[in-house]
Amino acid sequence: MAYSLYLHIPFCTVRCAYCDFNTYAGLEALIQPYTDALCQEISLVAKSVGGTLPVHTIFLGGGTPSLLSPEQHGQILTCLAQHFQITQQCEITFEANPGTVSLAQLQALKVLGYNRISFGVQSAQPHELKLLDRLHSFEQVLSAVEWARKAGFANLNLDLIYGLPHQALETWENTLFQVLPLGAEHLSLYALSLEYGTPMRAWVEQGKLPSPDPDLAALMYETASARMSDAGYAQYEISNWAKADPALGDGETPALACLHNLQYWRNEAWLGLGAGAHGSAGGYRYSVTRSPKGYIERVMQGTPQPFPFSPAVVESEALDVATAMADTMLLGLRLTREGVSKARFAERFSVEYTQVFSQELRELTNLGLIEQLPERARLVPPAYLLANEAFRRFV
Repeated sequence: MAYSLYLHIPFCTVRCAYCDFNTYAGLEALIQPYTDALCQEISLVAKSVGGTLPVHTIFLGGGTPSLLSPEQHGQILTCLAQHFQITQQCEITFEANPGTVSLAQLQALKVLGYNRISFGVQSAQPHELKLLDRLHSFEQVLSAVEWARKAGFANLNLDLIYGLPHQALETWENTLFQVLPLGAEHLSLYALSLEYGTPMRAWVEQGKLPSPDPDLAALMYETASARMSDAGYAQYEISNWAKADPALGDGETPALACLHNLQYWRNEAWLGLGAGAHGSAGGYRYSVTRSPKGYIERVMQGTPQPFPFSPAVVESEALDVATAMADTMLLGLRLTREGVSKARFAERFSVEYTQVFSQELRELTNLGLIEQLPERARLVPPAYLLANEAFRRFV
């Protein structure tokens, strides 16, 4: 079994108004100590295995990993290569804000081994970028994509957000009109979620911004789905599309789908490293302390722990078989083409999901939310906007 690695980089120039991720602005002085601690955590976790784990995806998320220098990225990737068996075709992704990259930087990162970039574009509209506290302009997006291509990157993802306060359908369509010609191999489209503790949620609660309109957001989603299909993208997850061969068969996942995220949706093992990271491996779910300073102290002063933990892990939960099976159903139903594979489920748990979840599957089928095919169970397209109704059966 191949593992995935998620490494969290919590540093940002500015914390965006809608963001509830574990990110911090103004801590640039900690970047090098944090990089050193991350390498120490990698070493400790890898040594606790008692062997060399094969790894087929690596994802540096944040925060803004592009704030690290190429030398710091090199330090991290070298450490990973020393302690894990990195497969020859390993997907190695880093997230970047378009305004934080240069051609020289991207060329250096490509040489280091990165082969995929996820740019946080969010919108092509200046007023929407301002509302979101994004520091980049769409002109910088155009430059970042051009530089990425010149640097040799052939696998780009662009993130977009819809359902914003004051956002009109026309401006969302204009963003799609400007983004689709960029030819990114992958697009992730997320509805705005007003998370607790974020400035944007407070502004809405205080009446400074109108609440997002869920009906309009649904229309934006449906509009985007049609535009994406016309542009040659196949939807393979509720919020994700990848360029696909027109001959792609029913149930097949596009070759350019994000392999790292597929690891999550298939409920397969990944290690979470870095402040605030989450992992699921060795029969446990766990999370790492959120404070960057506290993380550095714990890792550098701590002692080795049993796999998959490091000294910086602060919460963990043992996963029994029943929970693992339910999680596999819940997460797998997010995959709009593949769904939950009957063969993969039976191979993993030595029982078919129809035997374990017969009542839930029958109920969801009768409600018209899923279809049960000989080889898989999956949501039907009209149910993509009602997916939580299906998911909650397995919580």
